Amino acid sequence: MSKTYTTDELMRRVPVIPVIVIEDPQKAVPLARALVKGGLDVLEITLRTEAAMEAMRAIIAEVEGAIVGAGTVRTPEQLAEVAKLGCAFAVSPGFTDRLLDAAEGSPCPLLPGAATASEMLMLADRGFDRLKFFPAGPAGGPAYLEAIASPLPDLRFCPTGGINAATAHHYLELPNVLCVGGSWVTPKSAIRINDWSNITRLAKEAFTSGKHDGGVG
Repeated sequence: MSKTYTTDELMRRVPVIPVIVIEDPQKAVPLARALVKGGLDVLEITLRTEAAMEAMRAIIAEVEGAIVGAGTVRTPEQLAEVAKLGCAFAVSPGFTDRLLDAAEGSPCPLLPGAATASEMLMLADRGFDRLKFFPAGPAGGPAYLEAIASPLPDLRFCPTGGINAATAHHYLELPNVLCVGGSWVTPKSAIRINDWSNITRLAKEAFTSGKHDGGVG
C-alpha cells in the first residue's frame, strides 16, 4: 500500500509543486522522471486535457518516487475518479459545497482554492486550513497574502497562477506560504523536443529556491 500524505506534509516537502499540463501521454513518464531527478517529487497533473488520466496512471505505475496529484478538480465525480486512480492529493481552483462534502469522505486529500478573505474563512469553517491561493498574481500577489496573515494566522497557502522563477521567492519568504505552484519548470518548448535534462535543471533550481522541510516521507 502506498504511503498517504496530508496536504501539510506535501506542501512542506518541496518549495515548488510543478503544475503540469500534458497533451501527449507518451511524454508523461519521462517528464515525471526528469522532475523527480531534480528534486521535485510532488507533481500536480491538471485535468485540462484528455491525456491527463492516462498520464497520471502511467506515472503512478512507472515513476519511482513520484507523488502524483490531480489538479483542476472541480466536481465530486472527478475527485472520486482520481482517488480511485490512486492519486495522493487533489487540487481545485476554487470550491463548491458539493466538492467539499465529497472531500470529507475521500481518501484523496483536497487542497481547495481561494482568492478572497471571505472564501478563506468559508474554507476554514469547513476544516480546511491548507489552501491554494489562486490566481495568485491577479488576486493580489505576495502583498495580499502578507496582509491577511495577521487576521487569518492559522491558514497556510500554496500560491499558484502567474508565478515564475523570478517571482517565486517573494511568496516563499512569507511565513504563511509553505510552497508555490508553477508551470515554469515544465516549459512546453522543452517537452516538445524531449529536453528532459533542461527540465531536471529547472527542477533543481526550483528545489533550491526556497524553504522546504524535505524528506517527510
